[in-house]
Amino acid sequence: MTTTSTPRTGRDDAAYLELVNRLDLATKVRLLTGATSFTLHGEESIGLAPMAFSDGPTGVRGLKFTGGDHVALFPSATVLASAWSEETAHEVGEMLAEEAERQQIHVVLGPTINLHRTPLGGRLFEAYSEDPLLTGKLAAAYVRGMQGRGIGACLKHLVANESETLRNYMNSVVSETALREVYLLPFEIAVQDADAWSIMAAYNDVNGVAATEQDHVNNTVVKGDWGWDGLLMSDWFATKTSAPAALGGLDLVMPGPDGPWGEALVADVESGAVDESVIDEHVVRLLRLAERVGALGGESEQRVWPTESLAPDAPARREQLRRLATDGMVVLRNSDGALPLAATGSVALIGRHGIDTICMGGGSATVNPPYQVSIADALREALGGRLTVVDGVEVRDRAVVADPSAITDPETGEQGLRVAYLDADGVVMSSEHSSVSSVVTGWDDVLPRPTDQVVLTARLTGAGPVRLGVLGGGTWTVDVDGEQVGAVDLVAEGFDPGESMLKPPVWTVDTQAPAGALVTATLTVVRSEPQPGPDGKLSTLSDVIASGMGMKGLVVAAVPAAASSVLESATAAAASADVAVVVVGLTEEQETEATDKSTLALPGDQDAMVSAVAAAAERTVVVVNASTPVLMPWFDEVDAVLVVGLPGQEGGHAVADALLGVREPAGRLVTSWPAADEAAPAWEVVPDGLTLEYTDGTFVGHRGFAAGHAPAPAHWLGAGEGYGAWSYDSARLLEHGSAGDAAPSVEVTVTNRSTRDSREVVQVYLRPDSGDQPVRLVGFAAVQVAAGSQATVTVDTDARLWRRWDESANAWGEPLTGGTLLVARGLGDVRAELPLA
Repeated sequence: MTTTSTPRTGRDDAAYLELVNRLDLATKVRLLTGATSFTLHGEESIGLAPMAFSDGPTGVRGLKFTGGDHVALFPSATVLASAWSEETAHEVGEMLAEEAERQQIHVVLGPTINLHRTPLGGRLFEAYSEDPLLTGKLAAAYVRGMQGRGIGACLKHLVANESETLRNYMNSVVSETALREVYLLPFEIAVQDADAWSIMAAYNDVNGVAATEQDHVNNTVVKGDWGWDGLLMSDWFATKTSAPAALGGLDLVMPGPDGPWGEALVADVESGAVDESVIDEHVVRLLRLAERVGALGGESEQRVWPTESLAPDAPARREQLRRLATDGMVVLRNSDGALPLAATGSVALIGRHGIDTICMGGGSATVNPPYQVSIADALREALGGRLTVVDGVEVRDRAVVADPSAITDPETGEQGLRVAYLDADGVVMSSEHSSVSSVVTGWDDVLPRPTDQVVLTARLTGAGPVRLGVLGGGTWTVDVDGEQVGAVDLVAEGFDPGESMLKPPVWTVDTQAPAGALVTATLTVVRSEPQPGPDGKLSTLSDVIASGMGMKGLVVAAVPAAASSVLESATAAAASADVAVVVVGLTEEQETEATDKSTLALPGDQDAMVSAVAAAAERTVVVVNASTPVLMPWFDEVDAVLVVGLPGQEGGHAVADALLGVREPAGRLVTSWPAADEAAPAWEVVPDGLTLEYTDGTFVGHRGFAAGHAPAPAHWLGAGEGYGAWSYDSARLLEHGSAGDAAPSVEVTVTNRSTRDSREVVQVYLRPDSGDQPVRLVGFAAVQVAAGSQATVTVDTDARLWRRWDESANAWGEPLTGGTLLVARGLGDVRAELPLA
């Protein structure tokens, strides 16, 4: 494989300014807004090439929001983080850089390092954890892996963006102490330890000021206190103003080609509202990023993209993704050795998630993978005739677009559908095949004139009762073989264009249709005058919503069976098998961008299904196909619980490896799982008015549980059994000085007392003497130990966790002294206590 060399980054600010001074004001400002949805302008006169950005939390999607080229689908960030491994995070960064290189992407928009403050957050699955140290260390390793190959990483979203409800308008109210000690800390670690080249400013306000205008956070803290020299870009459509954002530290507005800067920012400079030196500084940061990723300089200085690359379905990539997914799976219960499954005996696989395994979440994290392996397919491959597969209860409230295998393009016969875009005169501007069943108007459809009608046509591959429908705002008609079966006006909810993209309205009808029937869904795009948002203001978002932009798609699905008949089939299968494996979980309705959850309960009748199976089966194993906490009222009724998260395109194979003991699921929880709804230190995601108070302060997650701010969780941060059995034989301090000089290290000796090789994650927490200070994770280290063997591991703690912010002095105060170090397998399983003098 041909690889690139790391681009040069040797210019100083004076050299960048010399390039900037060659440009007139309008040209400089033009460079500070995207050229398209995911690209930037070039400027030939100074050797600046266009740059390409791509979403990247679970795969480098490319320049199209839907469809596009096939790319590798990684396990979600929460699964990857559950390995508690900087080595894993570094490897993932390198793999994503390879994916970016194949597509000629300069900057990958990740990692997402907001914290799991409340378990209701819809976007938690694409972030790492509830803990700032774990998150920061993994983010730094990811960044080093990616940028070591010359691809820029982008830390997001700065800052206090821990929920999605009204995210474009809400105000996160956070104390300076909590900001400095908790929410900014992951960003600080990734900047200090890995020199991240870009950061993304969030949608929300912070303490009354938009994140894109945050002079305090952006200029004083990040660019000032930290001395960071990278580029600060906006989240897409997040920028609300011209001068305040430019003065507030924002360097780049995304997306393009339109936005609030352009002529308005030129006028601000000409009027004196913004000094031109501010613009120059933004352009310098843009040029610095361009040089780092190989997009600045003469031909010999610019990046040479590889001529060969690893395909997303190449055997080597499959192996990596399969291994990474299994390593992040967490065993929460394993009574009497229920796992791994025995090498003999019959197995009943039960549940919709077993057949239709959810491999990725919704929103910016979605990609178009070459395939996705279900648990059912993988276990059939591994177990053959020993396996029986039974569908489960319905798990969705809303219909989703058709699986491409259910339809074919009527012109080409390929899986997928035909998309035609028409203008106001009914002229077809474009007709193309789509391998997926949805499109995005106003985003991916680069056409000579605005789209007024979109026609989706497909032939059904199956016959019989079928649920047909459409998804997306606008006026629809739906025909089957020329006969109309529906006409409906659909309107997107809310004030967020993300909702029209990620939670569009849907309509369905149950009907009869023969195989080969031609389905035609015709959308008339509805545009309107911009309306004020919930803050009473017109904004860029108002224009976007009024434009009719959003996801549109065709629904084709089987008509679901009654829950009573499903439960009857499930219990019969369970009773006749040696072991029942029940797969439950969430879908992209709950784990997605732009919307939050309202409960941790599993959707539908899944709890009833588990209890019914457990009562009928000789042995029951539950697989949880969700990356965020769920309630498990049946936990004590079953023999084993394996949390597999959103495991990526190799998900089914990875789950099979874990269940069968091919590879140990050695993950540890990255978030504490509450025992009940509302039983968490922070719960609410719905702003009061437009304000969300971070009332938990620095007591986020396990810190708040340990302080008694909520009932004890069902499962603590760091919990996980793996397939080993561990004794902690000794623990001692190796050094002990003030945290301002060097934080203490701990030496721990562990023995694997099982008959299987296993991996242990040794965790060290600080319990301060002061009652107003929370317990906090200060270090962790993993060790692989052969069956029956002993190993000694050193855990280095991080001095940044001993710091205290002094609000009265507006500065870091004296660090913590004293307290006790807790050596633990999660705070629910403390194995040693080491007092600090």
